Amino acid sequence: MSIKSKIKELTFFLSNFWNAAVKKIKGISTGENVKLRGKIYFFGNGKLDIGANTVINSGVIANPVGGNRTTFYIINGAQIKLGDNCGISNSTICAATGIVIGNRSIIGGNCCLYDTDFHSVDYMERRNKPDTGIMTAPICIGEDVFIGANSTILKGVTIGDRSIVASGSVVTKSIPSDQLWGGNPAKKIRDLM
Repeated sequence: MSIKSKIKELTFFLSNFWNAAVKKIKGISTGENVKLRGKIYFFGNGKLDIGANTVINSGVIANPVGGNRTTFYIINGAQIKLGDNCGISNSTICAATGIVIGNRSIIGGNCCLYDTDFHSVDYMERRNKPDTGIMTAPICIGEDVFIGANSTILKGVTIGDRSIVASGSVVTKSIPSDQLWGGNPAKKIRDLM
């Protein structure tokens, strides 16, 4: 076994202790055979449910294609629900309302899913502490969806089953099933069926 392989194996072994503590402290629910490869990060008071056979890569050793870790930021008692057999690599998922990711969906490296604007668009409301004009809306990603690396999915978006978001896209509106979308802002490229 090479030194690089030994370092990778040791990193994953040590991250198991970190992930076990995070799961216990934060009350993360996981199905059977979930693989957390590298340290995951969880902030906030919300709920995270991870479906069976899901793989979450966190760290460049786990997946070097983009990003440096997987972070869940869940506030206001919101919930993030990952279906069975999903895959996420080094992405950030932030929920103030709720995010659902369907079975067998894949979130590529360095993607961002935000169901909140974080701040009001009105400068007077941003002066308030806390900011009172923050807009939020849930995100719903269907089954068998693929979101390419470095893409951003914004509040209120629904992505239909089997659709694909091309790498580097910014999705601001909902995507029907069986379509390929890409760009900034993302637009339909073609039907997949």
